[in-house]
Parts: sequence; structure tokens; C-alpha cells
Amino acid sequence: MSILRKALTTAALATALIATGAHAETKRIALVVKALGIGFFEAANKGAEEAAKELGDVEIIYTGPTDTTAEGQIEVINALIAQGVDAIAISANDPDAVAPALQKAMERGITVISWDSGVAKEGRQMHLNPSSSALIGNTIIKLAADHMPEGGDVAILSATSTSTNQNIWIEEATKVLPNYPGINLVATVYGDDLADKSYREAQGLIQTYPNLKAIIAPTTVGILAASQAVTDAGKIGAINVTGLGLPSEMAGAVESGATISFAIWNPIDLGYAATMLAYNISNGAKAEPGASIPMGRMGAATLDENNEAAMSDPFTYDKSNIEEFKSIF
Repeated sequence: MSILRKALTTAALATALIATGAHAETKRIALVVKALGIGFFEAANKGAEEAAKELGDVEIIYTGPTDTTAEGQIEVINALIAQGVDAIAISANDPDAVAPALQKAMERGITVISWDSGVAKEGRQMHLNPSSSALIGNTIIKLAADHMPEGGDVAILSATSTSTNQNIWIEEATKVLPNYPGINLVATVYGDDLADKSYREAQGLIQTYPNLKAIIAPTTVGILAASQAVTDAGKIGAINVTGLGLPSEMAGAVESGATISFAIWNPIDLGYAATMLAYNISNGAKAEPGASIPMGRMGAATLDENNEAAMSDPFTYDKSNIEEFKSIF
């Protein structure tokens, strides 16, 4: 009996050791988003889970604050440091404010990358842009200009005034305005990626600029809110809403005519690519200028002098393809 008991105890101990070893080998990658409850980021999480399944030894922790604040993200980051995660992949609400907390994470041996909306260079090892900023800037102006043959007034409805990606895209859009004669940018306003505030800001633009012909919103929350504001104001056909949106959310606006066309990269691909990069860097890939880091089915990210890389080009959605994509994301 004592021999049997000893054998069982040994077997139980071996099982426990195997289980512990398996857990220790699993990479825990935290996907930190600007705020929970936003469709774009929920789609990115699907991509992250796809990458985790493909890699086999990854656990995704999908997390973020309840609103789009740096303070909320800092709380999340500190909690992840306490948990001892292996990697943090963050879309930042403020590039500078979150950097000290992320520096602390890196000091603890945690891999840190930013994606979608960047972090100050000292707060991350690399940044993954969804696309080329210059290409996005040109695209959002072109989407408006293509349906304004006579030119006219346009306005931009952005997310937060500190959002890294939004500000860069707007800057690039402003640079290419001379390439579109007659297109006049009259205002840039901020809805903070909150549906109700974005709606009110769009209403304000409609009331303030009676000759407004387009609202450009390079944010998925803003474009949806602006299309609703245009619809409610009875301005379909007079004001075209365009920018960056999700097919699933924008299908109704395209159908009604509030939006003729819009663009977006695939957020599923973005979450997938960010996870692959975080995993490979955590496993020893060097994040340095000129490096090429694998992104699975998305190819490889080639880092520039600022340790930044672009994932892919944006894609235009309209009545010809919205049905195909609205059920995907």
C-alpha cells in the first residue's frame, strides 16, 4: 500500500510539474486598446486570437479602460506589470502620458510594442502603423474630392486632440490639399472617440458651415456619428461623410447615401500582426532600424529609423463591396 501511495504521489507530482511547465511556457500577450466596447478593437482582438491559435503557446489578455483616457490606460498597464505578462501591445490614447508606465514594464523584462496609435519612442520597442501615414492622409482627402467635382468646403472630425495617429493623418491630409484644387478645409474638430460628443461636433459643423459638402472622420466612432448627424439633419446628398470606418457599422450609411465611400485597413489583420510581432520580439527578435520581423500571413515588418513599420495599404469600401465585408468586421 505504501509503495502504491508513493507511486501515486510521484505521479501526481510529475503531473503538477508538467502542468506548471506548460503554463510557464505559455506567452501571455496583453492587447491594450484605447477603450473597451469599440468595434474596431474587438475585431483586432479576433485577429490576436487567430495569431494565438496559430502559434499555439500564446494566451491573449484583451484589456483597456472604459473610456479613452491615458489615466485609464496607465492603470491597466500597472495591473499588467503586476501580473507579470510577457508582452504588451498597446494602441495609445496619449503617446507621452503612457510612456513612463511602459518604460517600467520594459525594465521588468516585458516586451512592449505599440500599434494603431503610437507611443513615444522611449516607451516602446517598435510601433506598427496600420498603413503608411502619407497614404492614409491622401486617401481621406481623395475620398471626399472624388465626389466634389466643383470643389467646396470640407471639415475634419477627429478623435482626441492628443491621438498620435489622427494628428499625423490630418497633417498628411493637409499637405496634399494643394493637389485637389477647390477643396477648402474649413475646420478640424474633436469628438474624443465618444459617440455622443462626435455627433454633437458634427451637428456643430453642419450648422456653422452652411456650404459644407463633406465631413472627413479618420476615426470609426466619428464617421458613424457624423453620418447619423447628416441623416438627422436631412442633408443626405448635400453633405458626404467619409474617412475611416468599419464595414459592419457603415453599411447602413452607405445604403442610405449618407456615405458614398470610406476606407479602412482590416483590424483583424492589425491585431494578428501586432500579436505576431510582440511574440517574435519576446522570443528574441531584434527591434532595431532595418530589422525585418515576421508577421505570419501578413509578411514581415521592416523597421525604419524610428523603429516603426507599416502593415498594409488602406482599402476603399462602397456599394460595390459593402455587402461582402459587413459580416466580417
